[in-house]
Amino acid sequence: MDIREQTGFFIGEWQVSPHEDTLSRDDRTVRLEPRAMEVLVYLASRPGEVVSRRDLETNVWTGMVVTDDAVTSAIIKLRKSMGDNAKDPRYIATVPKRGYQLIAPVRKPAADADELAVVDQAGMPLASLRADRAKVALMVMILGLVAALAWAFLSSIAPAPPESTAPGLDETTRQAPSILVLPFENLSEDPAQEQFADGITEDIITDLSGLSNLRVMGNNTSFSYKGRSVRPQEVGAELGVDFVLEGSIRRHGETIRINSQLVDARTGFQKWAERYDRDLAQVFVVQDEVTDSIVEALAIGLDSREKTNLAHRSTDNLEAYEHFREGQGLAGTSTRENNLLAQAAYRRAIQADPGYGRAYSALAYTLAFNFRRGWNDAPMQTIDRALEIARKAVELDSSTPQTYWSLGYVHMMRKEFELAEKAAAGALDIAPNFADGYGLLALIKNSLGEAQTAVELVEKGMQLNPFYTWDYPYNLGRAYYTLGQNEKAINALEAAKTRNPNVVPIRLHLAASYVRAGRLDDAEWEVEEIRTISPDETLGHVARTHPTTDKQALQRLIDELREAGLPE
Repeated sequence: MDIREQTGFFIGEWQVSPHEDTLSRDDRTVRLEPRAMEVLVYLASRPGEVVSRRDLETNVWTGMVVTDDAVTSAIIKLRKSMGDNAKDPRYIATVPKRGYQLIAPVRKPAADADELAVVDQAGMPLASLRADRAKVALMVMILGLVAALAWAFLSSIAPAPPESTAPGLDETTRQAPSILVLPFENLSEDPAQEQFADGITEDIITDLSGLSNLRVMGNNTSFSYKGRSVRPQEVGAELGVDFVLEGSIRRHGETIRINSQLVDARTGFQKWAERYDRDLAQVFVVQDEVTDSIVEALAIGLDSREKTNLAHRSTDNLEAYEHFREGQGLAGTSTRENNLLAQAAYRRAIQADPGYGRAYSALAYTLAFNFRRGWNDAPMQTIDRALEIARKAVELDSSTPQTYWSLGYVHMMRKEFELAEKAAAGALDIAPNFADGYGLLALIKNSLGEAQTAVELVEKGMQLNPFYTWDYPYNLGRAYYTLGQNEKAINALEAAKTRNPNVVPIRLHLAASYVRAGRLDDAEWEVEEIRTISPDETLGHVARTHPTTDKQALQRLIDELREAGLPE
């Protein structure tokens, strides 16, 4: 039973109907997103208690990888819907560094009053009925466990197994050995070193993804295991991979210790292991040695280009690298404030190492994303600058797929689709296992109106990155929207929105798909959410920035968004 199917109840003056995702008061009815309603129901099951962000993530987004601001976004939407004020709350209070507290009284309708724990005006449960409230909390925990088990089952069957004949996988790819790099564990006393450990993990994945004779799982699939204690055999059974690389990093002052081992995921036997005690400045040398050891242990044949690319380092400057990692952590949240902070971090990385191509490519992407969202007063100047920086990135580092990927994204935002396709293909030429390269190429094919090809490319990317980010189902949804397969489009776009509710293009296509399906209320709700996330989003902005060559398709999208209520 889904948590949102619980019987209606009152929070203060608001009547909550979880099964309808609505709040009602006097003659007014407000519709909530399903995830926001689940947050409200969970808070209502623990009235007066301080509920941590981690608790909400665990019990509402059970088994899912979510962005850092998913909880914040849900709370903001609840407050807006209920007319609440964060500074002077009547319903949901923020308890600094601890979480959120439902402070309004919770009660059932009169006929069911004996079934719900009664609370006083401060929102605290009366001692005589604490047991009832505990039952509600237990019910939520049970539902969360059931959801987690269901998710684990679905996740285990979602990725196609290695022998799959899904579009895009040739015989060579299917027969190549496969590997997952588990996130390296940070054993340092300083939690701030977590980003450093994550960066080492991502760099090793990038290096391995450039090997044509090895199938490598993508970053998001790797980091879905972060913080989890799993055996290599479990991972092998879940993903169908042959080998698992695991390791740890302990940084102390100017020294570093890295432990790493390669494990056969079928037997659990160790195939290779090494411990490195080095000066901190040698960390990049250790990365190279780990990658070389994997190649040797698996007897992977390399061509001359692969050898050259493996020998190349993006930077040897530790200060620049740490600024770059800071930017990566900020850019992933897709908010205006963090976009600007990420740009500043990338610029500091470039200042520390003017030859750091990947820092240039990341900066170019954040500028192009800024352009797409309309977060500046000089859009053409911004996208022109993004192109200049992206070209500089490739000039400095033509051995890394991310530089070509960024150049392709910038060209796409400029509606230079032939150049965008060429750059994306360049990324995949360098790294045949680069899942995000297939994702970008799918987005470009969508822009060119080649929707069926986009579906096939997304499917291949999903095989390489089974725990994919929002842009994979977004691309699928957009392709199905173009193909006129509206139910598939809605399902994919709703899945994308669950992974990141702040991405406006997801909601634009979802609103248009709802209009096509005759679900005008849902479409209007999406437009309201778009206006909350991005107040400057208009039909004119969509017409200027939406990447497509099909003017008729663009006009249909605009007409449907106009019907949904997006202003001119």
